[in-house]
Amino acid sequence: MSPHSAPDAAAYLSGRWDIERTVCDLRTGTEGSFRGTAEFRPDPAGEGLLHVEEGQLRWGAAVHPASRTLRLRPRPDGTAEIGFADGRPFHDLDLRTGRWRAVHPCAEDRYEGTFTVTAADTWYLEWRVGGPAKDQLLRSAYRRLG
Repeated sequence: MSPHSAPDAAAYLSGRWDIERTVCDLRTGTEGSFRGTAEFRPDPAGEGLLHVEEGQLRWGAAVHPASRTLRLRPRPDGTAEIGFADGRPFHDLDLRTGRWRAVHPCAEDRYEGTFTVTAADTWYLEWRVGGPAKDQLLRSAYRRLG
């Protein structure tokens, strides 16, 4: 996949997206999936966007509702700071070249993310999580909704 430049991360991500995600526990070989939507909308708490994902997580025979909320704080140069809903920092985001690698230490585990913008309406995110508590691979495809 060839990267597509997104000079302003907040402007590019703003709106609603369809998500298809695969989740693989590399230790057990167990696979699951998430299907839902992401919305990047104005954050009522201040400048920036709320990133709200909602959908269904299928893990084995079980299906559960799943959601998460992140905060995107844009910077003047088109990059952004991503934080958790409670305000803790998560990672930086720079989509100006269409590709970005982020790292987030979480206790003794390490999250390594690769963001790839491939078109005006499509981007991909892969998280590799490794450490004593987790050994996972999460692959997500985002497609803009009308």
